[in-house]
Amino acid sequence: MSEISEAENTKTDNTKIEEKVNDINDETIETENAVSESNDSSESDEKKSKKEKKPKKEKKAKKDKEKDNLDENENISDTDKKKKSKKEEKKNPEDVNIVKDLLWLIVYIGSVILICFLIIKFVGTRSRVDGSSMNPTLHDGDNLWVDKLSYTFGDPKRFDIIIFNPNGNEKITYVKRIIGLPGETVSMDLDGKIYINGQLLNENYALDEPFLPSSIGILSGNNEIVLGDDEYFVLGDNRNNSMDSRRSDPGNVKRDYIIGKVVLRIYPFSKFGFVK
Repeated sequence: MSEISEAENTKTDNTKIEEKVNDINDETIETENAVSESNDSSESDEKKSKKEKKPKKEKKAKKDKEKDNLDENENISDTDKKKKSKKEEKKNPEDVNIVKDLLWLIVYIGSVILICFLIIKFVGTRSRVDGSSMNPTLHDGDNLWVDKLSYTFGDPKRFDIIIFNPNGNEKITYVKRIIGLPGETVSMDLDGKIYINGQLLNENYALDEPFLPSSIGILSGNNEIVLGDDEYFVLGDNRNNSMDSRRSDPGNVKRDYIIGKVVLRIYPFSKFGFVK
């Protein structure tokens, strides 16, 4: 009996030992499982963190790239600006000023030419006396200013000194004094006295010297000249030495042939002044 009990006790002890070993093994397995689970969870967390970090990194890289692009664009724009500024610097301000000055000079010269043309065409012009037919009022070489504007808005008057193109010849100009007006009848006696419509004309412009009957021209023999509606009878103040309306050339002066009225002697300076 004692031997059986000892064997049973021994068996019981072995069983307990095995159970303890099994328990230890189970705990070890559980620990390993826990460790593996923790490893798995840590791996999954790492993967998740990596996945989460990846788009963040991608976004950051994208932002950095955009920033770099902006910086490059800014650098390009800066370089463009610098190039432009360099180009502008290459355009010397003095050169620009010279171009502007030249343009203004061209405009100024053009304006002066235009104004001079308008003045000469419509306002007035300069003329020079050639000969002695207007002595003693005007003399050879006198420079005159001729007013055109007066006859643009009005008609020539008796005793006006005019310049005109004889028979419309624009290459020649005469300077004479108006004696007869359109529609009037003009005649002259052997003493050089002038009659308008049969009435003696009171005038004292003729040169103070004896009148030569040979100077009466086409008015000789008590001939009378009847002026047309647009014709003027003109004489030189030097009645003995003047080609005027007493000759068939130039004859009576048509209104369209008159250039203007002599108003001013501008040379010689010693005789500068208005002309009557």
